[in-house]
Amino acid sequence: MKFICVTLLIISGISDSRSEQYEVVGPTDPVLAVAGEDVILPCSVKPNISVVDMRVEWFRLDLKDSQLVHLYEDHVDKNTNHIQSYRGRTKLNHQELQRGNASLKLSSVRVSDEGLYKCFIQSKSWSDDATVNVSVEAVGRPPVITVDGFDHSGGLHLLCESEGWNPEPDLEWLNSEGVSLSSETTEMQRKIDGFSVKHTITVYERDSKIHCRVKLKHHMRETLMITTSNMFNSWRTPVIVIVLLSVIAGILIAVFVHKYRVNVILDADTAHPHLIVSDDGKHVRSGNRQTKGVDGNKDRFNECLGVVGKDGFSSGCFYYEVQVKEQTVWHLGVTRESVNRKGLIRLRPENGYWIVGRRYGKYRARDSFAYSLSLRVNPQRVGVFVDYEKGLVCFNDVESKSHIYSFTDQCFNEKLYAFVSLGHRWNENSTPLIICDDY
Repeated sequence: MKFICVTLLIISGISDSRSEQYEVVGPTDPVLAVAGEDVILPCSVKPNISVVDMRVEWFRLDLKDSQLVHLYEDHVDKNTNHIQSYRGRTKLNHQELQRGNASLKLSSVRVSDEGLYKCFIQSKSWSDDATVNVSVEAVGRPPVITVDGFDHSGGLHLLCESEGWNPEPDLEWLNSEGVSLSSETTEMQRKIDGFSVKHTITVYERDSKIHCRVKLKHHMRETLMITTSNMFNSWRTPVIVIVLLSVIAGILIAVFVHKYRVNVILDADTAHPHLIVSDDGKHVRSGNRQTKGVDGNKDRFNECLGVVGKDGFSSGCFYYEVQVKEQTVWHLGVTRESVNRKGLIRLRPENGYWIVGRRYGKYRARDSFAYSLSLRVNPQRVGVFVDYEKGLVCFNDVESKSHIYSFTDQCFNEKLYAFVSLGHRWNENSTPLIICDDY
């Protein structure tokens, strides 16, 4: 009788174990992610049983010691020992766990996120895992052409460089007829934020157009340089060119200031409830104002700490300046009239925002992707110039008279308004952003 009972218990245990068996399933093809955007890494169990009471781990397999990306255990997320670079960027949908879906959402994808991930799911008596291959595509910065000297036969050495691409891009030189020119040297370097590429060429054509084009699949960025006879006439040309460019930059900024300056007044009715806008509409700062008593029906920002100008512009050129001195988190530029001001807003052109800004001590521009800006000095005062018809939004450091970033070839079809922001939801720095009038 004892033998029968023991046998039944063993059979029962085996049966229970088998009933809890499942298969962890991931995608068969690589998951394509785009730098700056969010991506879902698929992972689920078959049959579709609940994994709420199980342990869910996400690892990077291609890193040393298979480092932890996300951990779910005892019904909560426990992300204290995971990779630092993933902090605040990973999320499981807890409702989906009931349906056996343990897919991981990865926000603000970076080139460094590319690699192999393991989704591991463990119950009390069973475990299984699946591998997810993530490929990240990043469109780099517009190429920059510089004069790199002359050779003994009078040729002009040109250097073209661009960075922030993934995977490796193709770079080519073209003449004014669009004919490809042979590059003399090529340098490709892998960095944490993508590939940087450098090509050199020697040209002998005077009064011609030389194009440097960088391509990645269906993406392309191109820069044009016009060579003139004067550039070939003297070894002193590089110095002269640099001096002239500095003078021209100063002249252009002066033209912007005197010819296109506009009187920007911030519209307090559009400001986030935690922002305090001065009575004259020239200062905005983060304060302790509560949402109680604020008219929530107005078209004001409710998560982004933003505010727009009262007057819009639908033609011509305009220019204004903002003092950002001592403020550590800010964004500024222009926005179109019909933009969404509610919820989490991605401040980029496709959403109607053309901005540059500072956050976590870094300066960035939001084009199709987020571009890190290497600035010689920290701007204290930023100028914003817009040419509506040409689709140009240009930012400059007023004090150093240097260019910060430009959005080109944009399509404007409605009113544009000045826009400033102090970040997202909160800003502990009470230093105001100031719309400048003393220029």
